[in-house]
Order: sequence, then structure tokens, then C-alpha cells
Amino acid sequence: MTDASGPIEPLGRPGQPGLDRLAFERLSLTHRRELKLHCYRMMGSLNEADDLVQETFLRAWRARSQFDGRGSARGWLYSIATNSCLNAIKARSSSRRILEQPERPPSEGRATGGPAAELAWLEPYPDAELPDIADDRPGPEARYETREAVRLAFVAAIQLLPPRQRAALLLCDVLGWSAIETAQLLGGSTASINSALQRARATLGGHYAQGRAPQRPQPSPDEGQLLERYMRAWQGDNLDGLVDLLREDAVYHMPPWREWYRGRPAIGAFLGSVWGNFAGYRAVAVGANAQPAVGVYALGRRDFAWRPHSVHVIEPADGKIASLTIYVPPLGPALFAAFGLPPEPRAFGD
Repeated sequence: MTDASGPIEPLGRPGQPGLDRLAFERLSLTHRRELKLHCYRMMGSLNEADDLVQETFLRAWRARSQFDGRGSARGWLYSIATNSCLNAIKARSSSRRILEQPERPPSEGRATGGPAAELAWLEPYPDAELPDIADDRPGPEARYETREAVRLAFVAAIQLLPPRQRAALLLCDVLGWSAIETAQLLGGSTASINSALQRARATLGGHYAQGRAPQRPQPSPDEGQLLERYMRAWQGDNLDGLVDLLREDAVYHMPPWREWYRGRPAIGAFLGSVWGNFAGYRAVAVGANAQPAVGVYALGRRDFAWRPHSVHVIEPADGKIASLTIYVPPLGPALFAAFGLPPEPRAFGD
């Protein structure tokens, strides 16, 4: 099998089929990050992506004698990874992860439902785990730019697709594979892949007002200033300043709580109802899904101890925040280690 990036240098010893250990280790180092990102897009889970990329290389090592070095090693690995993801989705209780329940309207006032542990929530992806976006260009047939296809909103949108449609769209429209190559991987005819793509594109088109996700511009100095102002608002106990950073039509999600809010007044009213729950906050810039992100520590009012509280993923637009996703407890603190954040903020200074 070939892939959209074209053939690569054959691996293995001359005249011998398969991969030797040194060649396999080189293969693993070269493709691990992009395969992990592919598994994350398929699953919507950072932890599952970790497990599945490990499974992919384990299966590849066991099947190394089947690789003759004449095709693309990258395509061979994507085939294993994609099928591993499809099998994992079949085995779990939910075929998708969510940022919100599609049928649930936006909330107003306080949140009273509590964390919904029974739902599978879409997780953010640390920028430190991303492949080099500048060098990870999709094939010529791709419909999405690499940076656009990393965004949290895009990953949430493709979770709406049935698993096979999700795989076809990722392989063709994100990675730039042809329908013929995708049919060889997923099984079935080229016509069936084209049909799956049409249905997948129609579903995504109905999810976005303009028929597809808006392109994400390159990061700008204004974006960095917005992030700094956001962090200062948390650390300076400045709720009004934080709300002022939101667009009038901003959207706010807070997994694992079901409630979500739309519009600056509704978001501001909700944040005002919980703002005083802690004695202070410390914010540390990270990066998630190629978007500005922050890890926030909270100071307990009773014991005055700093603890991990939440991971915030920001979608900027025109100098304001268009979408804000805050992963709150118990999910938020569980994400800190994946973002390289320590258990308390002392490592960053007082």
C-alpha cells in the first residue's frame, strides 16, 4: 500500500523480508506522534490514544515479517492503527465522546446537575504531544489544513460520525489519502468509501453554520496578549475583566458537567455564582489542540493548600474568546500530568 505522502525508503536488510529491530525502532520514533494524534482523533481520548498507539507498534512488531519494504511503512502503520481504533470503539459502551449532549439546550444560572461520570467526555490534547505541524502537511487531496484538524471543536464534531465514516473522513480529508487507498485499508469498494465520505461531509456541514469548520488563523501577538489578560483575570480575582474578554455570542462548556452556556451575560452569571468558591487562583500557560490553554490551580479556603483545579482551552476570534472549554473537577485535575503540570504550583514560583 502507498499513502498520500508517497513512497519512503525501504526498511529492513537487503534481500530479507520484514524489519529488523533497529529499523523498527527508527520507524517507531518517526511516526509515533502522528499515529497517536490519529488515534486521538478517532477516539476523542488522550488515554485511549496512548494505549492504542502502543498496541499499534506491538501488533506491527509481531507482524513485521509481513512487511516487505516495497510499500509505504507509514501507510502500513496507519492501517494497523485505524483498525485497532475501530475494534476498540466496537468494544466500548459509547462509540463517541462529547463536549455537550446534542439534545441539551444551553443553561442559565447555577449548575446543579453535578459531574456526569457516566458520559464519555472528549479530552483535550497537549501541544507537547503534537507532531511538528509545520512539517506534517496533509496530502494534496486533503480538505482540511493540519492545524484546523487539531482543534478541539473539530475533534468534537467528527465524534458525531459513525466510526467507519470517521475513519474515512480522517484518512481522505485530513491525511489526504485517495478513496482507493482508503478502501484497501478499511475494506469494501471505492464507491462505498466515496458514499461514506459524502455522508460524513453532510453531517459535518450541518454542524457548522458555513457548511464546514472555519479556518483557524496562525497564532498572532494579539492571541498571546489575550491569553495573558485571561491569566491575569484569574490570578487578580477580576471576574469582570474575564467576562469582558468574551465575545457576545461566546460558548462555554465545562466537562464533566452537563450544563453549558451561550452568550456573555449567561456565562458571566454562572461564573459569578462559583467565582468565590476558592481563596485564589494560579494560572499556568500550556497549550492544547494547537489552541491557547491554561492550567489553573485553586487555593482552598479552609486549609489554604494549592491543588490542581482545571484545564482551560480557549478558541480565540478577532481578539476575543469565541469558545471556552474548562475541564473542571474531577476530570480537570486528572489531566494535569498529561500536560506536564506538577501537583502544586510552587515549581513556577510565588
